[in-house]
Formats: sequence, C-alpha cells, structure tokens
Amino acid sequence: MSDAVVPHRSEEGAQTPPGAGWFRRALDSDIFYSFRRSKMTMAAAIVTLLFFLLAIFAPLLSAQNPFDPAQLQLMNSRIPPLWTADGQSPFLLGTDEQGRDVFSAILYGLRVSLAVGVAGVVFAGALGIALGLIAGYFGGAIDSLIMRIADVQLTFPAILIALLVNGVAKSLLGNRLDETSTLGVLVVAIGLSFWVQYARTVRGSVMVEKNRDYVAAAQLIGLPAPTIMLRHVLPNTMGPILVIATINLALAIITEATLSFLGAGMPDTMPSLGTLIRIGNNYLFAGEWWIVAFPGIALAGLILSINLLGDWLRDALNPKLR
Repeated sequence: MSDAVVPHRSEEGAQTPPGAGWFRRALDSDIFYSFRRSKMTMAAAIVTLLFFLLAIFAPLLSAQNPFDPAQLQLMNSRIPPLWTADGQSPFLLGTDEQGRDVFSAILYGLRVSLAVGVAGVVFAGALGIALGLIAGYFGGAIDSLIMRIADVQLTFPAILIALLVNGVAKSLLGNRLDETSTLGVLVVAIGLSFWVQYARTVRGSVMVEKNRDYVAAAQLIGLPAPTIMLRHVLPNTMGPILVIATINLALAIITEATLSFLGAGMPDTMPSLGTLIRIGNNYLFAGEWWIVAFPGIALAGLILSINLLGDWLRDALNPKLR
C-alpha cells in the first residue's frame, strides 16, 4: 500500500461527516436551484417560517396570555395601537373588548390555526393515501366503492362537508365539548373534507407503478401487499402528495377560519385567527378597526406565503418544466 493513498482516504473520511453527501446532493439538486432562482419563493419561505416561529415562541413574545382570564382587565379594553395618540404600552397593536392584547392574541391564535391546519392535513393525507393505495393496488370492487364515495363527496364544497361533520359532532357531544375537543372535531372535519384529492392522486400513481418490474419482483419473492405498497410503491408517489399537502395546508387554515368566523369553530376562550376576525368584525363600524384588521392581515399573509410555496413546489416537481 503506497503512502500517498492512506492519508488521502483518512483525510477524506475526516472531512466528510455522516449525512454530508446527502446534504451536498440536495444543494446540487434541480429543486434547490429552482428555489434559489425565485426571489418570490424565498421570500414566501421566510415569511412562512417566521409565522411558524412566532407561533412556537408565542409565550416568550407576547405581553400576556390571552387564554388566561386572570391576566385580562376590562379597564384596558379597546385601547388603540401604540403608535396612535391614545395608544398605551405594552399593547403594540391595541386591545380588544375584553382587554386582550391584539398582538398576543394573534400569536396564540396563530398557534391554534396552524395546529388545526397541520393536523387536518396530516389526517386527510393519511386517510387519502391509505384509501388511494388500497384502491389502486387491488382494484376491482374495492376500487369502485372508494372512488364512487370520492365522486359523491366531490359534488359538495369542502366547507359544507366540514360544517356537516362539525354539526353532527356538536349535536352528539353537546356540552361535553371543551376547547381541546373542539379542536379535535375541527381536525376530523377538515380531514374528511380533503382526503379525496390524496386518494385520487395516489390511486392514479399506484395504477401505473404496480405494473413496473420492481413490483412484480417484490410479488415474486413473496413480500406481503402492505409492504409492497408502503415500502416500494408509496415513495414513488410522494412528489404529487407534497404539492397537494402544501396547497391543502392553506385551504385547511382557511376552512378553519371560515368555520370559526361562522361561529362553528374555536370558541372565544381559545380563539384562532378566524375567531379573532369574527370578534373584531362586531366592532369594525364602532371605530375599533384594529381588532379585526391585524388578525385579518396575519391570516392573509400566512395563506399567501403558503400558496406561493405550493405553486413553486408544483412547478419544481413537474418534470416537463425542468
């Protein structure tokens, strides 16, 4: 063994930590190149990340806990934003009719909206992917049954499905619904409203992939159907699923905000952004514009940034546009 080879190998091993090869390939990928070229996408990613960080660190950034009645004082109600003539510190964006700091309420409401949106997308994705895998892989009567259910659901707007599920749950549970239970009901309602897109997309991809040689080889060596579907077929359908999940996150947040605005969502004691907009809307014509304006701006900014990311991801994962 020559002396020139051993140092080269040890030096390379010392300079290449585990995972560095994957990270380097990610930086050299077409997707990351497309991301770097689009300033709008980079701005949308920064704004989206900022919203998530604000929600995560809400207790550290807020002047009060708006969910804690002991910290609210009616003497501080309807104070204008800090930069106006009647503004008071520390209420940066003013207060609402209960003395809640609007900025703090937005941070905590952002937590609720993002929690419902992310959980709803995860639930819808898990249900839709599972049904799409079953329908596409097995076909026959199972495929027909699942797809006919999906076709029937597509005839109704998603908000109506969510209202129906939410209404049935509240009629069955009644007064037993607390804030946490209401959040769970909203997640189920949103998940049952958006699973169809996942199921139809996964079914189409599975019907193509199951005729490939690698699936036939897996069947030949006796692998069970769930293993083939999850380990071999599902990874080849992840591109469209990621696009749908990103776009559906914005739709799920909008659906939750709509339900809360209509009074069928989160209660006033644990408000989401939609609940804050509903509360502020009652005082819009009384001159307290800040109670509805700032939660509305926060919701619009969040939805816009997520939609821009979804549009970029759809184009970046489209092989025809590379």
